[in-house]
Amino acid sequence: MAAAGLQVFGQPASTDVARVLTCLFEKNLEFELVRIDTFKKSHKLPEFIKLRDPTGQVTFKHGDKTIVDSRAICRYLCTSFPEDGNKTLYGTGSLERASIEQWLQAEAQSFDAPSSELVFQLAFAPHLKDVHPDEARIAENEKKLQNMLGVYDEILSKHKYLAGDEFTLADLSHLPNSHYIVNSSDRGRKLFTAKKHVAKWYEKISSRDSWMQVVKMQKEHPGAFE
Repeated sequence: MAAAGLQVFGQPASTDVARVLTCLFEKNLEFELVRIDTFKKSHKLPEFIKLRDPTGQVTFKHGDKTIVDSRAICRYLCTSFPEDGNKTLYGTGSLERASIEQWLQAEAQSFDAPSSELVFQLAFAPHLKDVHPDEARIAENEKKLQNMLGVYDEILSKHKYLAGDEFTLADLSHLPNSHYIVNSSDRGRKLFTAKKHVAKWYEKISSRDSWMQVVKMQKEHPGAFE
């Protein structure tokens, strides 16, 4: 559906931008992507690296509304366009929504920090000339993520997805960082394949058409690291 004037500013390589794009594809909404660079990091990066920076920010505009938090943008899209695309993405009742919200908060508060650090250390730092992966930080954040994924594994032994048997924002929100970690190295991949239910869950969510479209956009411009 053509929802009038939905605009996303940022690069698809950014995890925040990728989260929003996946939501837009799930909701089957038309939008304009304006590829601009807005970086959280102040250090100057070579152009070819900048375009692949996972920390780039997202800005979303719809009419006179501007939102810069990727999870808030996803909530907004689901509540503003409830009848479009995937109708169960943000739950269909108050109990479901409360469960999805709990997971969104867990992802933002507990999963995001260690996984973002591992995205940088495992997927990004190896391609920077003057930056070497920091083994102590990798080990520390690996441990945090392993503990979290242990909890996830238990939950996922009971349902197909985090908030129940439907794919929701709870799962979608985990995709951008998880993708970078899984595709960074064998070490990163093992974090997600070592636990049976987590491995099955990741395989399901990462093969959704919405996410595959985002990965394709990340590769098209500017492309993956060679």
